[in-house]
This record gives sequence, structure tokens and C-alpha cells, in this order.
Amino acid sequence: MGGSGSARETRTKHRRPPRHPYDRELAGLAKALGHPARVAILRMLIIRGECVCGQIVDLLPLAQATVSQHLKVLKHAGLIKGEIDGPRVCYCVNPRAVERFKQLVQGLRVGEEERS
Repeated sequence: MGGSGSARETRTKHRRPPRHPYDRELAGLAKALGHPARVAILRMLIIRGECVCGQIVDLLPLAQATVSQHLKVLKHAGLIKGEIDGPRVCYCVNPRAVERFKQLVQGLRVGEEERS
């Protein structure tokens, strides 16, 4: 009579998959690293230790405003820290956040227990 499936089939199709307690945390960190420029910035900060925003701009083929926006996203996610040093902001990696991201990604393995 016009319907393509039972009410039960419809409810089943729209159910959300079960969530792991740390899915939202992992998704937030992954989203922050979801752009190649942000991955490059994070890698640069890991290799160099600390950078000033101007140095980051000099090493990337992006405008200063674009780099600043990417830094803002990484900082908001907690992956980097920024310290004001006179007229400049010095950025460095937050090693605890990077380690946490590694743990969360490793926790994606099927059958592996979360180590938090």
C-alpha cells in the first residue's frame, strides 16, 4: 500500500550507532587535524620546538590570516599552546594532547580496550 517497509525497519534504519565514551574527544582532535595545513603546522612545531607565527607564515604558502585561523583551530583543540612574547605569540605543541590523540586512535582497534 505505498509504504516500502514496516515501521520497525524505518526505526532500525535511523538508529545511531553505539558510541564509545571517547568518540567525541577523538572526533574533535581529528577534526582539528582535518586540514593538511594544520597537520603541517603541527609537524613543524614538533620538529622545531617553538615557532613564532611569522616564522610559520614564512614556511607555508599561505597568507598570515589563514595561518592564524589554522593556529586558532589547533589551539582551541588543545593540540598547541600559545604564549604572548611582546608583540608576538610563540606557539608550541601540547605533548599531552598529541599523546592522547595517539591513544585514542590506537583505541580504534577492534577488541582493544581503552587505556585512559
